[in-house]
Amino acid sequence: MRVHLDCFPCFLRQSIIALRFGTKDESLRETILKSTLDYIQNTDISKPPAYTTTFIHKKIRQMLGIDPFKEIKSEYNQIVLRLYPSLKTTIEKSLDPLWISTRLAIAGNVIDFGIFTSVDIEGTIRKALNNQLAADDYNSFKNAISIADKILYLTDNAGEIVFDRLLIETLIQLGKEVKAVVKGSPVINDSTMEDAEESGLTGVCDVIDNGSEAVGTILEWTSSAFQKVFNNAQLVISKGQGNFETLIGTEKKIFFLFQSKCDVVSKELGLSTGSMLLKKS
Repeated sequence: MRVHLDCFPCFLRQSIIALRFGTKDESLRETILKSTLDYIQNTDISKPPAYTTTFIHKKIRQMLGIDPFKEIKSEYNQIVLRLYPSLKTTIEKSLDPLWISTRLAIAGNVIDFGIFTSVDIEGTIRKALNNQLAADDYNSFKNAISIADKILYLTDNAGEIVFDRLLIETLIQLGKEVKAVVKGSPVINDSTMEDAEESGLTGVCDVIDNGSEAVGTILEWTSSAFQKVFNNAQLVISKGQGNFETLIGTEKKIFFLFQSKCDVVSKELGLSTGSMLLKKS
């Protein structure tokens, strides 16, 4: 993935979303927004959009002095935790728990406040369970899981991490050892160790952080400890569009579970915006 012309207005829109979450001070919003323009102007179009987005959100956090998404992250962790018991029952009653929990994990990827300002979780769950995926490599996914002993699971957003917990619990029931990965520090509404604890994931499997505050997984910006784990992984499950943007093309057995939420990524894939995917690398 590389930056396209249509990414530039999206950089601005993401900045505005973050500022509206972060402060009610219109003057401060204006000052910070203008300060992000240098990063947008100097965008390296040969890189994935996640590079520029990372710089922008770091600047916004620094100038605000807070994480603008902290409250809404916790709010959505609690919203999905309230859904957890019924979703768990749906999985347990299913003839194919892996299929159901995988579809639910993809549904959870709608919780993305870098792009959206509100989400329809229950509507997206119905869509994921009842509609075909735009890209569906489930048979390959199921086969890869059957022969892997250990799985590295890259989480994406807060709230969504509860859906990830459901899939990880299913994988563990299949006898797999799962190591989940969160961000090293806050960026947009991506999951950190705090979210892993709040969602109950730390009580389910080993959770590590990647030592990075980047959008997606920009490997050269992650810690050496994480890079070693990633390079040695038998199988990687990657959640979210940002991880897809930054890891597609990596010489690694990866399955990408995400929703194509922007026009640029959708056009690259030849799909309509809003498509749901289970795609092997």
